[in-house]
Order: sequence, then structure tokens, then C-alpha cells
Amino acid sequence: MSDAARIEGIKSERGDRLAILGHHYQSDEVLAHTDITGDSLELARRIEGLEAEHIVFCGVWFMAETAAILRRPEQRIHIPAPDASCPMADMAVSRSVEKALEILSRSGKKIIPLTYVNSSAGVKAVVGRWEGSVCTSANAKRMLEWAMERGDAVLFLPDRHLAVNTADALGIPEEQRHILNESVIEEDPSLYVSPDEVEGKKLLIWPGCCPIHEEFTLDTMLEIRDREPEAKIVVHPECTPDVTREADADGSTSFIIKYVAEAPAGSTIYVATEANLVERLAERHKGEKIIRPLTVQRCEDMGKTTEARLAAKLSELDTAEPVDVAEEVREPARKALERMLKACA
Repeated sequence: MSDAARIEGIKSERGDRLAILGHHYQSDEVLAHTDITGDSLELARRIEGLEAEHIVFCGVWFMAETAAILRRPEQRIHIPAPDASCPMADMAVSRSVEKALEILSRSGKKIIPLTYVNSSAGVKAVVGRWEGSVCTSANAKRMLEWAMERGDAVLFLPDRHLAVNTADALGIPEEQRHILNESVIEEDPSLYVSPDEVEGKKLLIWPGCCPIHEEFTLDTMLEIRDREPEAKIVVHPECTPDVTREADADGSTSFIIKYVAEAPAGSTIYVATEANLVERLAERHKGEKIIRPLTVQRCEDMGKTTEARLAAKLSELDTAEPVDVAEEVREPARKALERMLKACA
């Protein structure tokens, strides 16, 4: 029996007791079996309303952790590829974030942390304890405004590009921003962080990034502008600020999908995000519009979820160890997530 047949057979047998969720960056063969497809915000919003006993998350580890934080006690969260990490999330560890907040707060200013959803449960818990919240690329502007209303300065982490692009969109002056020393990613923040860094600053920025989106370059965009001046370019805000500023539009994966769908027939659109999504959009609009990747960039971790691994996980639902989060982490992390969901309801 094929993996596809095994998956569909188990889905039919389990019925409403099983829900399979998938991120837009998953392959077509995996998304063919999902009940819900979306970006990080969409998927987080759906957890609370699911009645399923088993929720299988086709994505990377922090996404399954987020589901485990938001689940009800009787629900079990599973991930087909537990080795699927997120390099950006790995650039901020909870103990370093906690230490940096302690040092920055010695300035006497109230620091509100705001973490991108691409972060560990431990980091979300630290943020929750410090009265902060979570954001996604879809709601970063709203949540940065939310955080700025509640303190003297905001520590935005872990993605420096999303932070700068969001600051640009909100008109926060460059002189009111400060990017922390890159060494905080791997070493003791007490060696590189000072309370003096808060002086005159409204936005403090953790120096992480998405290695995939950092590969898109301004040079490539300018070549396209010269070669195809009528073409449009839409990018994800995890791209570097020079790329984002040159684009015709930027936004979350859901925004990109909508932008392409609403573009006039005959349009040529270059998209700067993970290749699985770009290729899916190209096929969806084939014959009506030309959709091309700015350059082909694939997330290896997203690719670790395969049809075979999904079938294997579904076959062991009753015996598999579910993804879980310790209670001392879950409670403050949930508060951070709930603040986002309430602010963006």
C-alpha cells in the first residue's frame, strides 16, 4: 500500500478525532493530506477551535510547540519530523533573552519584549513573564504598536529584518532603533549588552535572521527591473530591508497568496519566499499569470516532513510520545500568545 493510501485510510478511520495541519511551505504531496493549511497566525488561531483528539502538525518544531501550548488537556500534538528545527528560532535561547532583558531593564526603563512566533516555547515563556507578546509577519505592525504602548522601549526578537521592516512601515526613526551585538546569539549577553543601549531608543532589536530569506538580494531585483520593467516583485518581510524597500509589496505568506490572486490577468510576478509556495502559486495561476521565484530558495527543515514520515506518524498515534511543554513554560508562553490573539481578534 502506498504512503498516500495509508494516510487517507487512517484519516477515514479516525474521522473527526484527527486533524492534520500544514504550513504553506510544505510540499504539495504533504499538503494534499492536510485538513487546514495556513501561515503561522492562521494555524495558531485554529488550535482552540479544533475538536480532534490528535493534532498532527506538518511544519517545524516551534509550530508544534505553539500548538502544544494552546491545546486543551485532552488533546495530543504530534509532528512527523521532530528533527525539523528553525535556524532563526535557534538564534534566540531563553536564558540569553532573559539575561538581556535583565541588563536592559537596569536602565530604569520598562522594556516590553515582542517575539516573532518563530521562537521556542522557552523564549515565549520569558516574553510572557515580562508582560510581552508574540507576533507573526501578518500582524507585526499591530503587535509592535501594542508593545510600544505598554513600555518605554520594545525588545523585538529574534528576526532583525522583520523588526527593521516593521519599523520602516510604522515610521519609527532610525535614531530610535538599536540592533544588539550579534554575539548575543551564541555567547553570554552580559558580555555585550549594556543598559546604556536603551538611552534614546524605542526599539531594541535582536540580531537573528532567516537564512533562507536572507539569500534574496537587491542585485537580483535590479536585474529584473532592467530586464522586465513591467514585472511586479512581492517579498516576505523576513527579507533584508534593502530588498523589502525595493519591492512592490511585502507581507506574510497569506498576503503574498492574496497579492498574486488579485493581480491583473497577464501579470508577471516575482516572489521572494520559500520555493514550495512560489511553485504552487505558479501552477495555480498557470495560463493566466506568470509567477516566478526571485531565486529558488528551499527550507531544508520544512522539507523534512515527507509523505512517508506523515504516514509513519499517523500509524503510531496511540503509542507515540506527543509534543508537550512543561507547565512552568506553558503558562507564561500561553499568556504571551493569548495577548496576540486578543489584540488581533
